[in-house]
Amino acid sequence: ASDVYKRQTVASCSIRLEGDIRRLRKRMSQFSDLDKKRLNNVLSSVIRASTMERFKTSRTPEGKRWEPSKRAEQEAGKTLVKTGTMKNSIRRSANDSGFAVGTNNIYAATHQFGTPGRRITIRAKTSRGLIFKIGGQWIRKKQVTIRVHIPARPFLGLSEDDMAEIKGTVEDFLEET
Repeated sequence: ASDVYKRQTVASCSIRLEGDIRRLRKRMSQFSDLDKKRLNNVLSSVIRASTMERFKTSRTPEGKRWEPSKRAEQEAGKTLVKTGTMKNSIRRSANDSGFAVGTNNIYAATHQFGTPGRRITIRAKTSRGLIFKIGGQWIRKKQVTIRVHIPARPFLGLSEDDMAEIKGTVEDFLEET
């Protein structure tokens, strides 16, 4: 009974190809001979370079211009590159099963996705409290809660050009093998 049960739960599929399939066999063997780790290493380098370019052009993967930050407007600087910390935190990794390009920077998600009206509480570090002037009057508080809106400025992702570059690189690798 156990053999019958096993046969019933195992699914199989077979495909029969007729005609001249030499070209198909050759193409399929190219995939098995492909140095996937090397390919993914090259692809990760290409996508990291594309991501770094977004910091120069201030554009999303879709080509849309980032909304300029107030700091960049005041200082005639560039958005997301005051110190270069975010840009320089972009890393890549690759192995034979794939590749990744990203960052573990604590501010990355905020800038990638934005924060629509997030509440932030600022607390005084000393017993004197926070001191600030509003409407000509000095005010002292132990803490202040404010709303902060940071627009999304995506820098991670794949553009249409990236996809074309990936396709071309894979095709080049297949021709090499």
